[in-house]
Amino acid sequence: MKVHDVVTGLAALAQESRLALFRLLVKRGPEGYTPTQLSERLTVPSPTLSFHLKELQRAGLIEARREGRFLFYSPNFTRMNELLGFLTENCCSLAGQDCGPACGVAVEAVQPQEETRIANWDVRQDLQRAIPMHR
Repeated sequence: MKVHDVVTGLAALAQESRLALFRLLVKRGPEGYTPTQLSERLTVPSPTLSFHLKELQRAGLIEARREGRFLFYSPNFTRMNELLGFLTENCCSLAGQDCGPACGVAVEAVQPQEETRIANWDVRQDLQRAIPMHR
């Protein structure tokens, strides 16, 4: 993965609303959501949602597919895993010894209490704080 692609991906995720949106799509998996479903779940105005989807798509972190008249957005798991791999590929390479599980993939390193916290993470509350409602 090129450094420019990593920076673009990290920049897209370095915004609370987009990070929450991406995490919701990751939770949903390959099935994805339509923009209407996303807007309802996240209580985000359509123009704001459209902007965030465009930024995540530009970074290659999400994909759009058309099914009939509906557009579905889903995570690009390949790109996500490439990004994680880039961040961890040289973990402990300059250390005098193997780091063991400390260098494992992020999912493998998650502790049980962390898994519960992630599972209970309420995207809607986080987005309501992150996105000022324009009316």
